[in-house]
Amino acid sequence: MSAIENNKLVQHIFAELAQGNSRPFVESMADEFCWTVTGTTQWSKTYAGKQAVIDGVLTPMRERLTPPIVVAGHRFIADDNYVAVEARGQNKTKRGVPYNNTYCFVFRVANGKLLEVTEYMDTQLVATVLGGPEAQSAGTS
Repeated sequence: MSAIENNKLVQHIFAELAQGNSRPFVESMADEFCWTVTGTTQWSKTYAGKQAVIDGVLTPMRERLTPPIVVAGHRFIADDNYVAVEARGQNKTKRGVPYNNTYCFVFRVANGKLLEVTEYMDTQLVATVLGGPEAQSAGTS
């Protein structure tokens, strides 16, 4: 796929995420999809494989945030197999605390599938509002 096609795919995913629909994002992940969360938070590491991403990132976020979870992309820059996205989340925790993070996501795309993403964000906000990714029953909500 060309940079233009990769950009269109990621723009479509973020148009849906802006409406609280994560299905196109999950469906576009390759089975070997990897998500690297930067920084030194309890979330910061590489989650290797689509199921690890679902279990380690997406499910804990759904446990903490009030639906719909909204992340809107506002700038997309594509080069070959990479698409960078500046984005902003507009969310609240289930405790009613605002979680409006600012992100830069760098995706690697091939053959119409997301292969990896590196996420840059306000790590202090993550640590303060979300705590760690362990189960809510552990008292981190």
